[in-house]
Amino acid sequence: MASTEERRECETESCSKEAKLQCPTCIKLGIQGSYFCSQECFKGSWASHKLLHKKAKEDKNQNECKNCVEKDINTDPWPGYRYTGKLRPYYPLTPLRPVPNEIQRPDYADHPRGMSESEQFLKGTSQIKILPTEDIEGMRVVCKACTTRNCYPSPLNYYNFPKSSCTSVNEVICHGIPDRRPLQDGDLLNVDITVYHNGFHGDLNETFYVGEVDEGAKKLVQTTYECLMQAIDSVKPGVRYRELGNIIQKHAQANGFSVVRSYCGHGIHRLFHTAPNVPHYAKNKAVGVMKPGHVFTIEPMICEGGWQDETWPDGWTAVTRDGKRSAQFEHTLLVTDTGCEILTHRLEDNGRAHFLSQI
Repeated sequence: MASTEERRECETESCSKEAKLQCPTCIKLGIQGSYFCSQECFKGSWASHKLLHKKAKEDKNQNECKNCVEKDINTDPWPGYRYTGKLRPYYPLTPLRPVPNEIQRPDYADHPRGMSESEQFLKGTSQIKILPTEDIEGMRVVCKACTTRNCYPSPLNYYNFPKSSCTSVNEVICHGIPDRRPLQDGDLLNVDITVYHNGFHGDLNETFYVGEVDEGAKKLVQTTYECLMQAIDSVKPGVRYRELGNIIQKHAQANGFSVVRSYCGHGIHRLFHTAPNVPHYAKNKAVGVMKPGHVFTIEPMICEGGWQDETWPDGWTAVTRDGKRSAQFEHTLLVTDTGCEILTHRLEDNGRAHFLSQI
């Protein structure tokens, strides 16, 4: 019953009589209002009114589900570990999603330790493979493909990496494991994707803005993108791989940023990672000279603060030691007779449009 001290109108459309009867189901579900002047008006409005009950029940179930998930989440899975920044893992990870059996797998996909025997066989060699024409075409195809086209997600079980892509947020430099942490306004998110198709791997990544980011974040991401593109502009036969680091570090330092040294670009084709190693910092000792038929990645990781890194206890997530933000961009490149072909370029704009995106 409504209070005698306030007048409520019937909620039936076109009825403005005083209402003193309230829907009992609405009371039970905690729905505010729902007053009617008579049983006749209540019955006449039932078809539309009962939708309020349905929505309230759905909202309640979603909240209960969310609360159950939140109760299970552990944001400190490694007691005693000192985090370098504000980011925390949200464990446990979501369940493993199976890859359809008909999709061809790399040699490490079903290995208990995720080991690539083909890569191990060539470990330590600095010889850079010149791809024959048919392999180059295979690389062109894989750099455009995805799982809907029968591709295997290369990171999945690669040395036991537990997910199909890397998602690196804020102070995470690379190899972040996708978990249940909700993205937050102002985050920087790098998404690193590699696919395996018909025996070849194709690798790329981009950094995205989440919502509204500050000017420092924009400058960091813009500079990182420019570092990649300036390095790509220098790729052609006869250039030493070690020169790429000079170009990248010069531009990063001119804008007040540092270059990560622990991780580098790499050769890629039938093997996920192989020669050459492509450091992104200056005065490195990379071995090799670019030749037509070489395929490799450039993927500079640029930091707001120092370049030093450390790894979370999960064995994968690399973070800045000072907890400041990092950004990264990557392309897979083919050295041609006159320059290079960006195998992972965006089809609609020939790869030269700005990568920077907002989600």
